[in-house]
Amino acid sequence: MNKSESKYFNTAVKMDKALMKLLEKKPFEYISISEVCNEAGVNRSTFYLHYENISDLLNETMQYLIDSFLSYFPANTKLITFSSSDYQLNELNYITEEYLNPYLSFIKDNHRIFSTALSNSAIFEFEKIFNQMYINIFEPILQRFNYPMEDRKYVMIYYLSGINAIVMQWIKDDCDKPIHCISRIIQECIFGLNGNLKSLLNIDY
Repeated sequence: MNKSESKYFNTAVKMDKALMKLLEKKPFEYISISEVCNEAGVNRSTFYLHYENISDLLNETMQYLIDSFLSYFPANTKLITFSSSDYQLNELNYITEEYLNPYLSFIKDNHRIFSTALSNSAIFEFEKIFNQMYINIFEPILQRFNYPMEDRKYVMIYYLSGINAIVMQWIKDDCDKPIHCISRIIQECIFGLNGNLKSLLNIDY
C-alpha cells in the first residue's frame, strides 16, 4: 500500500468508526454527513472524495465490520466457502474452540461496535446476511445430518439465538468472564455437560 492508498484507507476507517459511534446515540436516518465529518475529524469535501452519500458510507461500514471479524480467524480456518460434502460429519462441528475463541475475541475487543451493529440489525441487513449463510453453509450441513428440510431453519435459529443470548449477557457483564469460560458454556449448552456431537446426535461416524 503506497502513501496515498494508506491515507485513503485511514480516512475511510475514521469515518466507519464515526458512523458506528453515532449509531450508538441515534437511528441511522437521523445521522447527517456533517455529524459524521465532525466525529471523524474530516471536512465535507473529504467525505465526498470517498462517498456519494451516507448510504455509501453505511455499505462500506458493513464491509469494514465483516473484514474486521474475519481478520480474527486463522487463514486456514474453513469459514465461508467450502463444500460440506468434502468433510466427515465430525468435521462439520463449528461449536469448537477453533471457531468460538476468535469469534469471542472479536466481540470482547469490539463489544460496543458489536452491540451497536446488533441493535441496528435492519440497516446492516443481518437478515439478508443470515439467509445467504443459511443457503450456502448451514442448510448443506443440516442436510448432511439428515435434518428434515421443513425443520432446518428452526433448528438453526434455535442454535444461533441461544449463542447470541449468551454473548449479549456476557457483554452486559462487561465481558468479565474469560473467553475460554464463555466458549465452554456455549458448548455445554449445545452438547450437554461432557457431551459431544456424536453422542448428541446419536450418529455412527
